[in-house]
Amino acid sequence: MLETRDFQPADPAVTPRFADIATFLRTKRHDVDPVIDVGLVGVPFDLGLNYRTGARQGPAAVREASRLIRRVHPTSGIRPFEICNVADLGDASINPMSKDKSVENIQAFFEALRGAEIVPIAIGGDHTIPLPILRALAADRPLGILHIDAHADTLDELCGDRINHATFLRRAREEGLLESERVIQIGMRGSRFSSDDIQYGYDVGYTIITMDEYEELGRAAVIQKIKDVLGEGPIYISLDIDGLDPAYMPGTGVPEIGGILPRDMQVILRSLQGRDVVGADISEISPCFDPTGITCVTVANLMFEMLCIIADSIDRRRVTP
Repeated sequence: MLETRDFQPADPAVTPRFADIATFLRTKRHDVDPVIDVGLVGVPFDLGLNYRTGARQGPAAVREASRLIRRVHPTSGIRPFEICNVADLGDASINPMSKDKSVENIQAFFEALRGAEIVPIAIGGDHTIPLPILRALAADRPLGILHIDAHADTLDELCGDRINHATFLRRAREEGLLESERVIQIGMRGSRFSSDDIQYGYDVGYTIITMDEYEELGRAAVIQKIKDVLGEGPIYISLDIDGLDPAYMPGTGVPEIGGILPRDMQVILRSLQGRDVVGADISEISPCFDPTGITCVTVANLMFEMLCIIADSIDRRRVTP
């Protein structure tokens, strides 16, 4: 049963979207508290990049863009703010002078969320951030993961460094945070550093659907494959926005042409309704590369898609323990 505290976001039919301080989806700003079901979190970190920085500005820009989002899902009819307490929990603490300290801080923040039984949706930040998040959420059992990305993120090291935006899916398996047979990667494409850039995933049993294979299979078949691989266990969603086509998502540090359409991404996320999603992130958002703002508007919409399926799952568990 929901607590009586008022966690309703500002109603755009009453309060103008341009009014007041921006929060994720116009939710109430709140400290970590067990009364919250879903926590919306910023992770303004980009110390794990080897090319264009700027992802530290992602959370602030998505907060601003998310003023656009309303309160009811247009297809499923899910009303997340009526069935769950949802709040903006602020940003994980970042040390801008130290990658290692920042990674430790991020992990500690998400450990606090897990201790309070809050399901997080994180907005990054570069794609280093899933590793400390998974260290917190998968501390006592490995998870399955849906990973959308133009790149496999399974390098052993990049520029002599082992924890960065190109290595998280290798480190996470090595640390026992993921079940290899429940890892599915979608959208791989673009030029590579070497011929074996994505070979690690094949070797350890990840299911990999390159962009070429995505087109050959079609969206419906890919969605069925996602369901088959993830099964009924707890899952994490990690969405690097360069997995989507840069014609629609130009605000990212490493754009790769020929990606997934935003419409397809919406439908893929909706297909996870009813699954046990224990957390999610949307990463590599660099608003400085997109003067139109459409990248952050799209991210805000995808954040709402994630929120709806997570809130629905929480609500179902209340009805059927």
